[in-house]
Amino acid sequence: MRNRKLLLPAAKFLIIVLSLLGNSMLILGKETGDKGSNSTSGKILVRVGVVLDTDTGIGKMSLRCIKMALSDFYASHPHYKTRLLLHVRNSNATVVGAAAAASDLINKKVQAIIGPMTSMQSSFVIDLGNHAQVPIISFTATNPFLSSLRSEYFVRATLNDSSQVQAITALIQGFGWRNVVPIYADDDFGKGIIPSLITALNEIGTQIPYQSAINPLVIDQEIVAELYKLMTMQTRVFVLHMKNYLGSRVLNKAQEVGMMTEGYVWIVSDGITNPLNLMGTSLVGSLKGVIGVKPYVPRSRMLENFTLRWEGKSSKDVNVNVYGLWAYDATTALAMAIEKVGNTNNNFKKMNSSRNSVNLGSYIHRVLSSIRFNGLSGDFHFVNGQLQSPGFEIVNGIGDGEKVIGFSTTKHGIVRELNSTEKIGVADIIWPGESTSVPKGWVIATNGKKLKIGIPVKEGYNDFVNIIRDRSTNSIRVTGFCVDVFEAVMAALPYDVPFEYIPFAKPDESAAGSYDELVYEVFLGNFDAVVGDVTIRANRSFYVDFTLPFTVSGINMIVLVKDKKAKNAWVFLKPLTWDLWVTSFCFFIFIGFVIWILEHGINEDFNGTLPQQLGTSFWFSFSTMIFAHKEKVVSNLSRLVVIIWCFVVLILIQSYTASLASTLTIKQLEPTFTSVEELIEKGEIVFPKGSLLVPDVSRAILRVTEGEKMEKIEKAWFMKQTNCPDPSTSMLSNSLGINSFWGLFVIVGVAASFALIIFTSMLIYENKNILMRIHPKDIWKNFITSNRKSGGTYTDSVDETNVCPNLSNNGEETICDQENQNVQMYENIVSNPQITNPSQDESRICGK
Repeated sequence: MRNRKLLLPAAKFLIIVLSLLGNSMLILGKETGDKGSNSTSGKILVRVGVVLDTDTGIGKMSLRCIKMALSDFYASHPHYKTRLLLHVRNSNATVVGAAAAASDLINKKVQAIIGPMTSMQSSFVIDLGNHAQVPIISFTATNPFLSSLRSEYFVRATLNDSSQVQAITALIQGFGWRNVVPIYADDDFGKGIIPSLITALNEIGTQIPYQSAINPLVIDQEIVAELYKLMTMQTRVFVLHMKNYLGSRVLNKAQEVGMMTEGYVWIVSDGITNPLNLMGTSLVGSLKGVIGVKPYVPRSRMLENFTLRWEGKSSKDVNVNVYGLWAYDATTALAMAIEKVGNTNNNFKKMNSSRNSVNLGSYIHRVLSSIRFNGLSGDFHFVNGQLQSPGFEIVNGIGDGEKVIGFSTTKHGIVRELNSTEKIGVADIIWPGESTSVPKGWVIATNGKKLKIGIPVKEGYNDFVNIIRDRSTNSIRVTGFCVDVFEAVMAALPYDVPFEYIPFAKPDESAAGSYDELVYEVFLGNFDAVVGDVTIRANRSFYVDFTLPFTVSGINMIVLVKDKKAKNAWVFLKPLTWDLWVTSFCFFIFIGFVIWILEHGINEDFNGTLPQQLGTSFWFSFSTMIFAHKEKVVSNLSRLVVIIWCFVVLILIQSYTASLASTLTIKQLEPTFTSVEELIEKGEIVFPKGSLLVPDVSRAILRVTEGEKMEKIEKAWFMKQTNCPDPSTSMLSNSLGINSFWGLFVIVGVAASFALIIFTSMLIYENKNILMRIHPKDIWKNFITSNRKSGGTYTDSVDETNVCPNLSNNGEETICDQENQNVQMYENIVSNPQITNPSQDESRICGK
């Protein structure tokens, strides 16, 4: 379109140059009607230009139809006042020739121009007509681009190429073909239909994996090479849109290379069917099995008479087709419009000499657009300057003839009979290879490659997919439930699909990525499919297609389980496991011991006899369970230990209470699944987006899952339960164990031990001088008995013989007395650690 817009100014300049050169240009042509002026005496002669490729067969056929139209029209209406005077010019099958011819005709004051032949020629001539206000009537320019020019003076007396798109897409949709390859001429005619065809196919969900553009000047070897390229693809449905001379070459070569055999589908547009003649052999042998779309031409007495006259006068090499009918009807419509203009304009006779005084071109165009009659091609009328068609015929090539198998209308789509409203489809079709079975439209590519099936690499549970490697042969064997199902499905397909398994692994045989990454490899084209326990997820469905799941999906119920066991007397022990009970008891004893060590020397509440001290310590420790301890702690270290221990006891008591309440009052639930994600069953096959295998594989999965094969596979891989599990054995224990609280016990144990270490270190440091004089084996004994109280007084239980075991009775009593005084001093220090500076007492006792 952009190129055409750039060429229009250049064409205008060219036309101006041609006009200045005058009518002496090499423009071949002649004027019809000059010599017949005697028979048109008293009639108004209206000059009309005709621009055709008169050297071609279709040009000769069209010119004859135009002349026959005028002859028949005025023979039927001898009283009409106007007569068309034709000025015929040969465009020499070039754009420049058509533009030059149109410029010459405009200079000759023609009131309208019939032609030219091609859409490219018409785009230039239409621009000239706009400037000269001369209607341009073309019966062969079918390119949809011309409609976008929105010319006030252009009338298309043929069908727009896009009008047949509905018929083509209705056929494709009716047979369920998902992929189609257009083959079109790489010129203005061929490319014109492609945008509307692509849009229509996308609307019905049909993809176009490839477009084949063939140069009109191509040689046979290049056609064969392109056809071989198409054979390597999966798609077997081809839409052929090009002129007849190129289309017949393509179809003949397709037959030679084996593309007219069973499984192929060829749909040809009216670019091929329109030029074929209307009498007898309308389809050549190369079109056998081909489906064609062509404008519907109703049979009528007028058409039969016309074909009889044509056969009687024409040579054998010139046959009439639908373009000739449109040329005939367009000329008739123009003659009717000119007659109406002549009847309404009293100064019509002067229009040749004073054409600029009246805008006759606009008037003729307006009247022509309102003309409607039954012509050779049927109901002939225009809407917005475009010829309207009652519909299209769907024909099937059979040998040297054709068979009408249906019709396509804008209102009812594909129907068996034109006037029927029942959409019962087309009649029986003979497909390529003389097959009567509808081709599926695609095959596995015949390039010798196998489908690459990606297999996930898993660790642990491998019943779904398992990869076994043989180191001796460097080969792999893939097994598993998903693999068996996939192979059963492939075997159930009506055609053979070769494939090979490729693990999704790194060189070290570990997994190369997650399942999402594995699925994405299909989108990238590294795998043709993926088999395994793959789940359908929304993010994955954007770039791949999933088959039907081959595992049963559904919803499972969460039901109450009755606890038939009676609550016994020892139910209060169930909230905690035995190891937690033992650990808790041990820590109660340990904490009591630590508090006694830290407090008994400075706190009267923890003094007394040994049984009293032990009882007070353990009472204090266990009473923290209900926070009923009344004894005060004096040491800061004791306070730190008690604070942490109370926090641990609080958590234990609250957890125990909650668990016991749950056991006694709340019925337990036993769900089949623990999350919503688990309701989505795994087990799908992944294919690239738009893969043609997906529908067939999904149908094969249904056949496999509904038969006995699936049951055998499931029994081979899984142990199936035939009854419900026993709730008494399937219910999980709700008792609290040591694993839930070991962190708390570590904290309180470390804190208590740390307090003991600090206490011991301080005691040793403050009394190091005295401790150095006491025998080590008496330290613990004196520590135990030092604070034994009886009747409010302390008793000395130190054995002097033990204190001075090496003394004799030979008068060394002074030394023994001194040692006894030192022991007494130690006992006083232990019983009263508040004495922090014993140096003075020690000096006094030792007599220093």
